[in-house]
Amino acid sequence: MNNELPGLIDQFLEYLEIEKNCSKLTIRDYRHYLKVFNEWYSSTLPGKTVEDLDLSIIRKYRVFLANKADKKDVPLKRVTQNYYVISLRSFLRFLIKNDFKTLEPSKIDLPKTESRSLKFLEKDQVDRLVTACDTSKEDGIRDRAILELLFSTGLRVSELVGLNRDQINLERREFGVIGKGRKHRLVFVSDRAADWIKRYLDERKDKYKPLFIRYSGAVIEENDGERMRLTARSIERTVKKYVRLARIPVDATVHTMRHSFATDLLTNGADLRSVQEMLGHKNIATTQIYTHITNPQLRDTHRSFHSGNK
Repeated sequence: MNNELPGLIDQFLEYLEIEKNCSKLTIRDYRHYLKVFNEWYSSTLPGKTVEDLDLSIIRKYRVFLANKADKKDVPLKRVTQNYYVISLRSFLRFLIKNDFKTLEPSKIDLPKTESRSLKFLEKDQVDRLVTACDTSKEDGIRDRAILELLFSTGLRVSELVGLNRDQINLERREFGVIGKGRKHRLVFVSDRAADWIKRYLDERKDKYKPLFIRYSGAVIEENDGERMRLTARSIERTVKKYVRLARIPVDATVHTMRHSFATDLLTNGADLRSVQEMLGHKNIATTQIYTHITNPQLRDTHRSFHSGNK
């Protein structure tokens, strides 16, 4: 093929960036998934082109994915295998749109996966988590501000690490972020989170641009302290640290805090459309994963009218 396939993949990635306005992270993932397909296709079926793709080839590719292991020699989870197939379907859809003759992507079914249980923290668990921080130290105040902000806003980790101190309007208790798909949204800060962010910034003696900075490693001040910015991995480790210290029986991550934010709003009566906007979900169907655990009215209706409760 396969002189042709890498070039087509590059065109597809450019299309994602320019026309679909996808984030760099999304494009990076698509590049990885399609690179794996290209390498498999060119080595397994040399000389084949996109026009030769059929369901029998897709089945062989799926067998390859089912037997593929990650860097730690652990087999790919079914949900991860799905990402490879989804990226291939998107690529084929792009080819057909551009008048290439190839396999119709709708013919490729996705492997069934077990529905993921939604992990979130109860309000008392959130309180235990945030109070586990040692706020007698500056990094402890920073960590408390991070945890409070995560629960207050439902920010994604990429959105949190990208924040700058001049972005946050503590008087108005709000700020703007650019989320997935470079979609702009307004984020609201609770009084408690705003108080801890103010306390953290009051403690800071530096003039660095990033809102959250590291306190270990070399001090690198150039470019407004950009290299002092906390990384996504550091934020994830921070959450794990306090989950452990607070002895919370949930394997919580930054995304668990996002689930907790949405669950808290819905449990207390917020409507789904508003929560969709606050989470930055493009599709309301994504937000609907929360409804089965947070709709007290449905629960009360079931208790009142289902014959098994009488």
